[in-house]
Amino acid sequence: MNPASIPIALGADHAGVALKDSLRAALEAAGHPVLDFGTHGAASCDYADFAHPVADAITTGKARFAVLVCGTGIGMAMAANRHPAIRAVVLHNTTEARLTRAHNDANVACFGARTMGPEVVLDTLSAFLTTPYEGGRHDRRIAKLTPGARPQEA
Repeated sequence: MNPASIPIALGADHAGVALKDSLRAALEAAGHPVLDFGTHGAASCDYADFAHPVADAITTGKARFAVLVCGTGIGMAMAANRHPAIRAVVLHNTTEARLTRAHNDANVACFGARTMGPEVVLDTLSAFLTTPYEGGRHDRRIAKLTPGARPQEA
């Protein structure tokens, strides 16, 4: 993972806190600044309480990318995608990570702590953070994600 000047925002619920903490350590060791929005313990909590501030960090420009972790990654992705500027995806492997960055300009990687091992998550996150967005024909497709948008066909 290559260092970046804009922080990566992190968030997790109780099911994902241990994986989030290990990802934070790996990101910081690789030189990435990190904004950790919690949770910071194993007490039961609600994933949306962490997904929303993480999404806000991207929307306001405080972070370029984010990582959200819960039991499956699904709840976090659903909550984050309520924000118009967010393109959150549940990832399971490096192929998905590369394609969603290259074609969808995804900005939030969601992982399931109960469904993936930490080594696979680290490899997948590395692919997500280092794959550039291709632009071009994908721009109009991304524009269509916004309700009411009718971009011109090329």
